[in-house]
Amino acid sequence: MNEVRAISIFARAAVLGNLRRAAVDQGISPQAASHAVMQLEKTLGVRLFHRTTRKLSLTEEGERLLQGVEPALAMLSSAIADTRRAKEDIAGPLRISAPKALGRAMLWPSITEFAALYPDVQIDIRFDDHFTDLVEERADVGFRGGSPPAGGAIARRLVPIQLIVCAAPAYIERHGAPRVIDDLAAHRCTGYRRANTGKQAPWEFMIGDEIVYREIAAALCTNDIDTEADAVLAGLAIGQLGSFSAATHIRAGRLVPLLTAHLTQRESVYIYYRHRTEQPLRVRTFIDFMVGKLADDRTFFLTPAELRAFQRLAPK
Repeated sequence: MNEVRAISIFARAAVLGNLRRAAVDQGISPQAASHAVMQLEKTLGVRLFHRTTRKLSLTEEGERLLQGVEPALAMLSSAIADTRRAKEDIAGPLRISAPKALGRAMLWPSITEFAALYPDVQIDIRFDDHFTDLVEERADVGFRGGSPPAGGAIARRLVPIQLIVCAAPAYIERHGAPRVIDDLAAHRCTGYRRANTGKQAPWEFMIGDEIVYREIAAALCTNDIDTEADAVLAGLAIGQLGSFSAATHIRAGRLVPLLTAHLTQRESVYIYYRHRTEQPLRVRTFIDFMVGKLADDRTFFLTPAELRAFQRLAPK
């Protein structure tokens, strides 16, 4: 027996004075309502109603039970109503997980715009370069650069990630630009140390139809992509940067793309989340907002036409 269900039917029957009306109120048959109340009486070992052909009246035990359960039923009803409103109101907590690498360059401006549009949403964002399990970390939405996440999450691709070798004009003026991949050995280069392994990531190049990985000696190595980009912008070294952090600087002339014939584009930025039917409106609204702002946004990657133009300008 579902005791909570039986007590709810009992309470409605007591208020309405009629089991048939209580059955209609609860959306069940009169027979089911009568059976639930009789099972409750059997479980408690007392009669809760005086029954006549016309109406019900509470016994003394029924009166005591009704007085005891009414506050709890009111709280339960209020909690259910609050939960339903969470599906209808753009308000409440929103927990987001994202890599630090994407935070400043790509995500933060759109997140702050969403926060200004929906001030009743309390945003709790965690920047962490480790992959976040949404259930384990109790996050509503995650962002990821790389391959689409597994484990039952729904992933939507936002933009491609191009790995672009680039340098500041000041660096090229002092040291020249590499014409082929092997020339990098004679240059100062940056390195990125991966959060999950602690190892320096190799640089990758498209050679023919294959992606080739090269270990590049780093004059400056960091585990923070923004810091690496700052070092390249300062003219300290050549770096291989993600397009989400480099493209804007390239278009502004602050960085010059190099070796563009060997640029790779095998990964993407994804937004991922659990099934939409389980999400409150604030979460669904945030997902739609971020997809609308970022999906295929050319701010964060170079177009084929731009790449062809840079290849024509490359030193021979």
